[in-house]
Amino acid sequence: MPLGTLRLPTTDELRKVAGELGMTMSDDELAQHRACLEGGIAAYNIVDQMTDELPEVKWPRTPGRRPAGADNPYNAWYVKSTIEGAPTGKLRGKKVAVKDNICVAGVPMMNGASTLEGYVPDLDATVVTRILDAGGTIVGKTVCEYFCFSGGSHTSAPAPVHNPHRMGYSAGGSSSGSGAVVAAGEVPMALGGDQGGSIRMPSSFCGIYGMKPTHGLVPYSGIMPIELTLDHTGPMTATVEDNALLLEVLAGPDGLDPRQYSTAPVPAYRDQMGGGIKGMRIALVKEGFGHPQSQEANDVLVREAADRLRGLGAVVEEVSIPLHALGAAIWLPVAAEGATVQMMHGNGFGFNWQGLYVNSLLDAHSAWRGRADELSETLKNTMLLGHYMVTRHRGHYYAKAQNLVRRLRKAYDDVLAQYDLLAMPTLPMAATKLPAPGASTTEIIQKAFEVLPNTAPFDCTHHPSMSIPCGLADGLPVGLMLTGKMYDEGRIYRAAAAFESGVDWKSLTAS
Repeated sequence: MPLGTLRLPTTDELRKVAGELGMTMSDDELAQHRACLEGGIAAYNIVDQMTDELPEVKWPRTPGRRPAGADNPYNAWYVKSTIEGAPTGKLRGKKVAVKDNICVAGVPMMNGASTLEGYVPDLDATVVTRILDAGGTIVGKTVCEYFCFSGGSHTSAPAPVHNPHRMGYSAGGSSSGSGAVVAAGEVPMALGGDQGGSIRMPSSFCGIYGMKPTHGLVPYSGIMPIELTLDHTGPMTATVEDNALLLEVLAGPDGLDPRQYSTAPVPAYRDQMGGGIKGMRIALVKEGFGHPQSQEANDVLVREAADRLRGLGAVVEEVSIPLHALGAAIWLPVAAEGATVQMMHGNGFGFNWQGLYVNSLLDAHSAWRGRADELSETLKNTMLLGHYMVTRHRGHYYAKAQNLVRRLRKAYDDVLAQYDLLAMPTLPMAATKLPAPGASTTEIIQKAFEVLPNTAPFDCTHHPSMSIPCGLADGLPVGLMLTGKMYDEGRIYRAAAAFESGVDWKSLTAS
């Protein structure tokens, strides 16, 4: 719509709006209301003519190109585009890949979704600016799942992403491309996002290090939101040190993201990695094992990894947290109803918060309504549940689930008051086969959501949580998940670094 051309609605248009709101008005009432709206429309026209308030784009770049064939063997890259950052800084000489739910000005973004294809952001996300300011080189955007709604790598509109450890197998989702390009050795670092486990799941399947930081530690500004209380972004890397280094660059308030609660200085995480883990107390959570979908080899390897931590000097004891078994159930109403209202009906950004709104993305994403049949089966299923519960049950269960999150958080905190870390399998299984073309809706949905039970609870409780590779089940990586106190990422890195240096994880095998 051209600037300053918002017009007063006609009487017939107002009658339709009133009907949508359940109101019945006479022609005289409508005429009076219409006259009273003139000042309001004039105010909107003032806002319409003002320039938007967006962060500066600081570093030059080109739109890049869509790689194919041998240049993209795992279907993991959406766009390759080299963006050089500052000549000096912590990341100088480091190549970084960016998940395609993150805005990079001038570079195409589709967030795995056909309905968003063709969108080009007009700003850089805070994390992008921070990488470039620190001297890093961004080398492209990685494929992610359809609006990030899958723990498997089979729902992206471009194509399924393959696991570099075995073609035809899942790389995990939703940060599927980021997991694959790091595991393949194409880049040492990538950015992922995590609302139900989407950093840790591909990290586990691909055998890399993935940190979901404390909620709000890393600003989400300029990244397509799903649900404000679940949104996390963080590093996925080939080594623990690179993970800690990238988090040092990414973390800290930007003044644009209301998810950020702490203004404390960002620690030098790499300095917290050393010293070993002698005397560290680690709680092996009983309820993290033995899910109905758990593979025995997966659980065996994680217990073996716990024994190795014990051998490195840690005190490792099995602890029961009964509520963990219900954690994913508590998470689900928040994710399903919250995402349906905010990401879909709210065009990504929703209402009732102050922060960076990306209007170009909001406008482009709103086009899904005319193309809803194109949405992935996983997103359709989530929306069917979310819309049903919001409209038929008034959002009652979203509200109750958010209340129950406090109980779940306390259950973990009570154990963390006695232990330094919680440990459990990242996922119930190693990577599974990608669904074949023409797979049933049931199989597509099952493969997307069967991996959630251990990762999802920590998205709603906000604890920092990291997947580290701890063995191979029939040749496929298995992840050990370490979870710590709020803002205690440094202790997680310390344990991860001790395991990385003290154990050859590829030598731990099971079948």
